[in-house]
Amino acid sequence: MKVAVIMGSISDMPVMQEAIDILKGFDIETEVDIVSAHRTPEKLFDFSKNAHGNGISVIIAGAGGAAHLPGMVASLSPLPVIGVPIKSSNSIDGWDSILSILQMPSGVPVATVALNGAKNAGILAAQIIGSHDKVLLHKIIQYKESLKLVVNQSSESLKNK
Repeated sequence: MKVAVIMGSISDMPVMQEAIDILKGFDIETEVDIVSAHRTPEKLFDFSKNAHGNGISVIIAGAGGAAHLPGMVASLSPLPVIGVPIKSSNSIDGWDSILSILQMPSGVPVATVALNGAKNAGILAAQIIGSHDKVLLHKIIQYKESLKLVVNQSSESLKNK
């Protein structure tokens, strides 16, 4: 199983790297590319229509500003698409990206994570694949347990001060 991590611009890479890192941590193969909805529409169409035939299981698409990339990919692909709204340099507060990805019309769903929430997008992609892969599911369970352990250790440390 492979996850595609795409973004509209190289400037999105610092945010999207968190998705790549978490996917690699789960030993999930990733394909990373820049696919601009506005500057390379032919590439967007080709990628979206052919991703499922190219071994991709889930698509994570990050975009800022008008943030059309995730929705356009979802309109053309039968695969689950997870949108990562990115606070871009031309945005006041990131709401433009959030709403552009979140407010999809009926029939064209995009799972949307928090602003700059690429790490959660990677975890969600792993959970989607893990629902059919017991080895990966076990890794996700271990990961969640490690989160709980950190919180419990922090709690104990706070109490002992």
